Amino acid sequence: MRTRMCDLFEIEYPIFAFCHCRDVVAAVSRAGGLGVLGAVGFTAEQLEIELNWIDEHVDGKPYGVDFVMPASTEATPPLDPQQLYEHLQALVPEKHRQFVEELIKRFDLPPLPEGEAGFSGVLGWTPEVSRLQAEIAFKHPIKLMANALGTPPPDIIKQAHERGIRVAALAGRAKHAERHVAAGVDIVIAQGTEAGGHTGEVATLVLVPEVVDAVGDRAHVLAAGGIARGRQIAAALALGADGVWTGSVWLTTAESDTAPEVMESYLKATSSDTVRSRSFSGKPARMLRTPWTDAWEAPDSPGTLPLPLQNILIAPAMTRFFHAHKAHLMFAPVGQVVGSLKQVRRVRDVIHEMVEEYLATVERLDAGLRDSEGEA
Repeated sequence: MRTRMCDLFEIEYPIFAFCHCRDVVAAVSRAGGLGVLGAVGFTAEQLEIELNWIDEHVDGKPYGVDFVMPASTEATPPLDPQQLYEHLQALVPEKHRQFVEELIKRFDLPPLPEGEAGFSGVLGWTPEVSRLQAEIAFKHPIKLMANALGTPPPDIIKQAHERGIRVAALAGRAKHAERHVAAGVDIVIAQGTEAGGHTGEVATLVLVPEVVDAVGDRAHVLAAGGIARGRQIAAALALGADGVWTGSVWLTTAESDTAPEVMESYLKATSSDTVRSRSFSGKPARMLRTPWTDAWEAPDSPGTLPLPLQNILIAPAMTRFFHAHKAHLMFAPVGQVVGSLKQVRRVRDVIHEMVEEYLATVERLDAGLRDSEGEA
């Protein structure tokens, strides 16, 4: 399974694992892949704690950090998180507030615990906070910086390269990939619509070769979307990718911090149980279909707000869902590959099974080619 990515990052397998859980990130890197921590849900202070923990538990193996950072060169002054939150709250229309309050009553959600504001982490969707997160990450021995929201700002790319950090960015279309490469991005993550979280409309099988052809030898390509098994890795490499970017498969691992009720929903779900919904952030994201996603599609819905206002709007409700152990009724981000996730396994076992199935697939294809040549 060795590709150019293995040499580039000094890893055993070209398996990149995106996850918001530090335990999974460290476990993947220790098992021979490269774990990537999703930073968007953390405050700057929390991110520092998470990265310090990973530094201590990754056994010197490489890892990366993923941000949600819009491409903008406008300089903005440092803002207090509370002031920024209040500023954004003022932009939320009253009819949307009333709709969320109605949903809170409909789902019989308890009040927030005393002293809990319900907005912790949501500011990671803003350029001000994502830049603070990048500053913190640059102080740690990360080997990869990925951006989930378009091309990273030029100055951030420059800072990463000055520190010897490779820069990756997700792309849902070939034109997005071309834009990334023109800006200096080293790795394009070609993410098909099957993927969990924010994703486009083009399927992985179509998108990956388009991106590979578009970027040529100017950048490396990772395939993402619908990849949780060795056969799928073999297919991705056959399409021209240098490795795979995985996410959903780690949600059902033993190391994951997935809420128990959400974990149960994942294990019971089929590949037909997901939808692309704007109900979480205002941008299309794939998740399990839930009563919450249905509510935002109903005739009485006021419609979703643009990023980051939708996330700011629903953050208190989301906190209430978790405290009520009803998170599975609201937001369960996952890709269509959820239909293959039927049991809880340890990270190292997932990696091992991926590699074993990949090798068996390649051997089967090779045997078929040899048989064909013999018949000829």
